[in-house]
Amino acid sequence: MEGKGEEDGGANRIESPENFIRLICYRRRLKFLRFLQIDRCIASVRRPELKRGGGWAMAEPETVNGVKENKLWKGVFAVSGIMSTLVIYGVLQEKIMRVPYGLNKEFFKYSLFLVFCNRLTTSAVSAGALLASKKVLDPVAPVYKYCLISVTNILTTTCQYEALKYVSFPVQTLAKCAKMIPVMVWGTVIMQKKYKGFDYLVAFLVTLGCSVFILFPAGDDVSPYNKGRENTVWGVSLMAGYLGFDGFTSTFQDKLFKGYNMEIHNQIFYTTLCSCVLSFTGLVLQGHLLLAVDFVTRHRDCLLDIALLSTVATASQFFISYTIRTFGALTFAAIMTTRQLASIMLSCIWFSHPLSWEQCIGSVIVFGSLYAKNLLNNNKKSQKQPPPPELPQYEMPEGS
Repeated sequence: MEGKGEEDGGANRIESPENFIRLICYRRRLKFLRFLQIDRCIASVRRPELKRGGGWAMAEPETVNGVKENKLWKGVFAVSGIMSTLVIYGVLQEKIMRVPYGLNKEFFKYSLFLVFCNRLTTSAVSAGALLASKKVLDPVAPVYKYCLISVTNILTTTCQYEALKYVSFPVQTLAKCAKMIPVMVWGTVIMQKKYKGFDYLVAFLVTLGCSVFILFPAGDDVSPYNKGRENTVWGVSLMAGYLGFDGFTSTFQDKLFKGYNMEIHNQIFYTTLCSCVLSFTGLVLQGHLLLAVDFVTRHRDCLLDIALLSTVATASQFFISYTIRTFGALTFAAIMTTRQLASIMLSCIWFSHPLSWEQCIGSVIVFGSLYAKNLLNNNKKSQKQPPPPELPQYEMPEGS
């Protein structure tokens, strides 16, 4: 009887509603704990697969590697495009401005006409690209911002050609190579960017190397525009104006892209259209429009050179805008500095200019500084592994 009572009491304890509910909760909790253990096991199995490179879990790292490779090809595309177009542009520019035409050995003097032809061609091509892609021609940013870029671009070109009357051609080329410092200054003022001391060191070494390369020529090759008035206050002021306006133009383009979701052709169309109007107005006011047309009519080879110059200048504008939007103004300045050295080397080969040992040392300083900077940046990026939440950012091809 006592055993039966205990057995009935145990049954009552199990079959009571409270004990039954507790039993269900216990079983559910046990299932939940087993589920967590299984989930942890699966996670521990997946995690090594991410490192070994197997299984479907490698989809995200493959995306990162693919985007990195895509960015590498973008860099190759930007560098090769700028180098090829602007090197050809530099050779043609030197030929048009330094080599006489015809039997009478006439020099082409109307530099603003070259600017007008370049901007006219670029604006026409960009408008055609917008219409072909069925995109609206309405300005994305306020029109005054396009005009501001156009004005500074015209002032840059004016200072560049006017300085040739007071300084030699190597000094003018030095200003083109030394644009990294003004870009960094304008970037600090306009974009509130903070550059490291190493960036300023690289900019200084690049400028120093370009100075050594350009100011120690092997021969007495003097620009035909130079009349013995180098190092004058007016000539130095024009070169300083060139540096300031050129650095401001590229930096303000960087801010214009970041402030608005702007298509490249739209920005090029409005800036070159404003530059076209301004340069045409300048030609009319100076009375050089008809004189320039008469010159190219009498010298058809000059007309062919100007047409080819306008073509490569138009292509370079698209590469420049693409580079600034994708990589920023400082990277663009570094590419442009290297392009200047390549232009000088090609000019030495094309026009038989000799090279001195000082120029070789200068080129080593420039390329060594740039390659060291790129190597250190790549090492820093390889040491920093991006966290998983930042993976979607790599899918944006436009960058920042």
